[in-house]
Amino acid sequence: MSIKTASFRVEARTQVDLTDRPTTVEPLYKSQKNYRKKLRKHVKKLSALQRLHYASDHRALLVIFQGMDAAGKDGAIRHVMSGINPQGCQVFSFKQPTTEELDHDFLWRTSRCLPERGRIGIFNRSYYEDVLITRVHPEMLHGHGLPDDLIDDKKIWQQRYRSIEDLERHLHRNGTQIVKIFLHLSKGEQAKRFRARIDAPDKNWKFSLADIHERSYWDTYQGVYSDALSATSSQHAPWYVVPADNKHNARLIVSQILLDTLSELKMAYPETTDKRHHELESFRHQLR
Repeated sequence: MSIKTASFRVEARTQVDLTDRPTTVEPLYKSQKNYRKKLRKHVKKLSALQRLHYASDHRALLVIFQGMDAAGKDGAIRHVMSGINPQGCQVFSFKQPTTEELDHDFLWRTSRCLPERGRIGIFNRSYYEDVLITRVHPEMLHGHGLPDDLIDDKKIWQQRYRSIEDLERHLHRNGTQIVKIFLHLSKGEQAKRFRARIDAPDKNWKFSLADIHERSYWDTYQGVYSDALSATSSQHAPWYVVPADNKHNARLIVSQILLDTLSELKMAYPETTDKRHHELESFRHQLR
């Protein structure tokens, strides 16, 4: 079964309501063996495209992962990018901001980690946290050092959406392709995964009281995610809402999105000039 990623894409100026979006779709594989075969095939293709991307050295690719706790961000990154040369890929995970980061504008800490041309940058969470968790808990803004007159709950979120749009438009104009993936998990599946973390000693460290606390804001999070996706999905920096209740399905969809994105970039290995041909022949002679 071929994977058509367009159905998961949020078109520009589309109003998103996550309660209307599925968290599961029909399996894209026939068996566990078939899943592993399909994923290996995707990873092999991604590896080849990544080498071409690195060699062409004209564009950068920024991949942003967002989702509720236990949505599978870590697993998707680990499995989908398993065949990528580490020299051409960088992964950054953004947790609670440091004091230094809070002394700058909300885009500063992620801007320092943007990928250079020829590389793939992966953000596990991102600058979107500042229109998501901070909007769910607006009291956080008062701990971010902003002047009181700039903390206007009626304006600040639209202003931040505008700042994000401006940044992504600027990056696109300067050769960075952006793709944003929201792993859409159901509340029931999250509870199941949380219980699994409690039951497995080697996963206990991944679970905390904060996870239960944030879960109590589930409906609010669905609303702020819907608003963020609606406001910031664009032709040059699209959002994809990937059903995440089935981890295997999600990984196959994510890998296909990355394959489609890389395939659309105008990439080619550097051409060898006549001068370079003569230089290489000289090297060949010296090696004799």
